[in-house]
Amino acid sequence: MDTAHDLEAIRRILAELTARVYRIERKLAIEPAIERESPLQTPVAAPGQPVPPQRPTTAVAQPVVAAPPGPPYVPHAKTPLSAKLDPDLESRIGSHWLNRIGIAALLIGVSYFLKFAFDNNWIGPAGRVTIGLLAGIGVVVWSERFRAKGYEAFSYSLKAVGIGALYLSLWAAFQVYSLIPSGVAFAMMLAITAATAAMAWAQDAQLLAAFALAGGFSTPALLSTGQNREVALFAYVALLDLATLLLVVFKPWRRLLVMSYAGTLLLYIGWYSSFYNRSQLGVTLAFATLFFAVFAVAPLVTLQPEAEPALFASVPAILAFGNAVVYFLQAYAMIQEVDKTDMAWFALGLAGVYIFLSRQIRNRKITAGTAQILHYLHLTVALGFITVAIPIRLDAHWITIGWLVEAGVLLWVADRIESDVLNAFALAALALGVVRLLFLDNFSTTQLIFNLRMMTYAVAVAVLGATAWYASKRTDDLARSVAAAAVIALNLLALIALSHEVADYYSRQMVALRPVYTPRPRVYGGAWGSDWRRIQIERDFTYSALWMAYGTMLMIVGFVRRSAFVRWQALLLIALTIGKVFIVDVSELDRGYRIVSFIVLGVLLLAISFVYQRDWLQLSHKKTEGSPASA
Repeated sequence: MDTAHDLEAIRRILAELTARVYRIERKLAIEPAIERESPLQTPVAAPGQPVPPQRPTTAVAQPVVAAPPGPPYVPHAKTPLSAKLDPDLESRIGSHWLNRIGIAALLIGVSYFLKFAFDNNWIGPAGRVTIGLLAGIGVVVWSERFRAKGYEAFSYSLKAVGIGALYLSLWAAFQVYSLIPSGVAFAMMLAITAATAAMAWAQDAQLLAAFALAGGFSTPALLSTGQNREVALFAYVALLDLATLLLVVFKPWRRLLVMSYAGTLLLYIGWYSSFYNRSQLGVTLAFATLFFAVFAVAPLVTLQPEAEPALFASVPAILAFGNAVVYFLQAYAMIQEVDKTDMAWFALGLAGVYIFLSRQIRNRKITAGTAQILHYLHLTVALGFITVAIPIRLDAHWITIGWLVEAGVLLWVADRIESDVLNAFALAALALGVVRLLFLDNFSTTQLIFNLRMMTYAVAVAVLGATAWYASKRTDDLARSVAAAAVIALNLLALIALSHEVADYYSRQMVALRPVYTPRPRVYGGAWGSDWRRIQIERDFTYSALWMAYGTMLMIVGFVRRSAFVRWQALLLIALTIGKVFIVDVSELDRGYRIVSFIVLGVLLLAISFVYQRDWLQLSHKKTEGSPASA
């Protein structure tokens, strides 16, 4: 009885599941399974009614407990070639490339026809210019029909052809056929430029604005007569630059600034290479300063607070850096040959300008990436001009001292305002000073210790000490590494400076020997040679004594300050001294110096050993505390 009841419950559950699957298939629009003959169909009785008898019937195949069937097998078919081709590439080829090729072919064909007509004098000069002007205007007007129908790319291509035809026709009328004076040609070209800019504004088309700029900067070259008209040329270029800046203030077309700057620079270089002389310094520098001011202000007035694509965001930074470098080179070419001091003050003045610009960006409180890049870029340029001003104004070792002092000032300012950027620049200036001190500076001293070389090394040591001090106040790993490197460099420079003094002292003694003895071979190899040998021995012994003394001093400092880092430097220096005493001094020094060397070294080593054995620093206690046994 129980078995029959259980079977009935299972059948009822299966029927309910089958009905649910069927409803789900209908909602998902899935084809039902193929109907097949089922030996039995289990009807479901209503509550309280007897179960009807089972009979064979045609029923829907029921996925009783089996997993649902997978997707039907579809034989693999090869992808047709048309499906592999990029429809976007096809569209670009058809709408852009063929468009440009077709326009170029049409222009070439028309130009060949016109050349043939001109060669056969079918059309006179006035007619040729008229045809060019009418054709240019007609093409521009015709292009508007395509723009109205939505073919903007094709419309702008036609406008480029028409505008180019207008400029070239006026150029031919003035330069080739002399039909109109330069003033009329200039006014007409200026009208074309203004009309193109007006179309760009009305149609909100940056491409048309680029066409206007290209035509505007081409006008002086097209109408050039080979005469020096500096004021007229640069006044016109300044108006173009100001108009571009005004346009970019109201339209987000910042790439036009790069185009305008490139056009200004090309015209300036062309004029400068042909006409500039020293008598034009004032006017030329004034115009160069005006151009610099326009493009120095441009990144600030066009700065956008919202996030921008990386390509557009980089335009202000590129413009700011290029403008600074080019203007400095322009001024250097003109001022350096007049007065080097004025050029140094000019560089410092530029540094002040960029510090001011940097503060203006910071005061605007724009947190976008472009604003931060500009802020640090202006600060970098300012510090770069300060660094450059030092070698312009100073000479020889004073350049090194200037860079070292700059590093010290930057360290102090960076510590006051907590600026990692200024710390980085301070380290860069310090590195420049140390490298120049070690490899480029050539000192000629006349007295010991109190000389310019020792003063320069003392400044370097002081700045390195300040670097170590400021870095030790911080807790990050990078600061600790900088402090350690500064201490090592400090000790090396001090040891090198003292070694230079030893070398100079004995070099002067060697030089003083030469006028005393005659240059005869017998005397030269006798008394002169023995004195020369004696001075060399004394010098080598002094080197050993100096290194021993410096190592002892470092060891004392390490003990007093309980600094293992300083003590290790002392141990390394003492190890080098031991190597010199046992390898060089044994074979080179006389008996007396050799005895003193070994005795002094032995006493020094025994004293250091005694300090370590007495464990004044409690090193063994620390080791015991840190051992696994004590733990």
